Amino acid sequence: MTASVEPIAGRAKIVALVVAVSFFMQLLDSTIVVTSLPQMGASFGVEPLEMSIGLTVYMLTMAAFIPLAGWLGDRFGARNIFMAAIALFTIASVFCGLAEGLAEFIAARAVQGFAAALMTPVGRVIVLKNAPKSELVNAVALITWPALIAPVVGPMLGSFITTYLNWRWNFFINIPIGIVGLALVWRFVPASREERAGKFDVIGFILSSTSLTLLLTGLEAFAHEAIPDVVIAGLLIGGTALGALATLHFRRTETPLLDLTSFAVETFAISTLSAGTAMRVAINATPFLIPLLFQVGFGFDAVTTGTFVLAYFLGNLTMKSVTTPTLRLFGFRTVLVVNGLLASASIAACALLCPDTPEIIGFALLFFAGLTRSMQFTALNTIGFADITPAQRSSASTLSSMFQQVSMLLGIAIAAAVLNLSQILRKGETVALLDFRYAFVVVGLLGAVASLRFLALAPAAGSEVSHHVKRGVASGR
Repeated sequence: MTASVEPIAGRAKIVALVVAVSFFMQLLDSTIVVTSLPQMGASFGVEPLEMSIGLTVYMLTMAAFIPLAGWLGDRFGARNIFMAAIALFTIASVFCGLAEGLAEFIAARAVQGFAAALMTPVGRVIVLKNAPKSELVNAVALITWPALIAPVVGPMLGSFITTYLNWRWNFFINIPIGIVGLALVWRFVPASREERAGKFDVIGFILSSTSLTLLLTGLEAFAHEAIPDVVIAGLLIGGTALGALATLHFRRTETPLLDLTSFAVETFAISTLSAGTAMRVAINATPFLIPLLFQVGFGFDAVTTGTFVLAYFLGNLTMKSVTTPTLRLFGFRTVLVVNGLLASASIAACALLCPDTPEIIGFALLFFAGLTRSMQFTALNTIGFADITPAQRSSASTLSSMFQQVSMLLGIAIAAAVLNLSQILRKGETVALLDFRYAFVVVGLLGAVASLRFLALAPAAGSEVSHHVKRGVASGR
């Protein structure tokens, strides 16, 4: 038995690493571009502010086509779609780098967004298909590391490339990564094709795609005050209404684009829809607030701010080595509750920081916040698929990606709203340190409430994945 299990576990690790390489390329591209927008604007003959449309188009195109990912993977094979997404993303990167004008750049970024929409959900499905439950925690931890590393490496690498080479190489760097990714997928990811893919649900796609696009547009605009409040409200209300119609449609049609039966699975529903989304909102608000706290609240320069942010993300990376044994020792419910409360407390504790706080205390707090953030993300992403059946995997992965996109922007929007409300109430002309204190406390409280919601999980929830066995059960009592 050992001889048969070890090769499967080894293959699961290799497949997860291969998928992680592709995820890293996608996430690196999302963060590396920001630092070179002024140089790109100068090349295109436009203002740097106009270049932000390239970021917006990428996000909205990705949102529009995420609902399509699961069906395409089932219809044409997950590996085929994943390879096509990598190839398309790489080719689009070349055209981004070769663009001579803003219109060309926007078109290429739209294609990148389409490819990214397919890459994340289908890549996760590939990992789920190839990882036995005994290896699910390790596999999910591996495909989570790009989201932890890219935000740190991206800005620094982008600044270096833009300064010493040319902004175009921020996109050309995807060429070798994409080629290596394609070769690794071809070599190590087994081909598979689902027979259950039904007729394409056009109505379901239009409703869900438009709903997600409107919601993310509204949240993005709210967070950055890009358009009038009445328009933002219309976008959010329209997106919510269409989302409700999409849900009704999926429940009634015979061959829905997205199978909502995943929400009948307790572990998936709590970790993805309710407490999981609220927890992600709280954690996703933190990377937005921390740099602003040090630069706007404290008046620190970019280099000093970068060292504190680095401490935060180093905590994210350090936790990876102890995630599996911690889940095995305590189980998912205990980890999600206790670690969630610790993560929330560390977020709220940032409100106590001030410009003359000793650096070692600031580093230690942010490092601890990074540790707990990493543990919570891995636990959430793993238990969400612990009880999902093979027939539900594609839709569950797509739904998870959709809610994660919403929680990412919702976290930023809520943090920005608290900052603005606090500024208005104290009648300040600009955002001040006090406003940041309120924002960290509110976000921390949101995370704490979400953490307590995980008490609804059964004590043995996800034990087949975590291998956690209560002492009384193990001893036969």
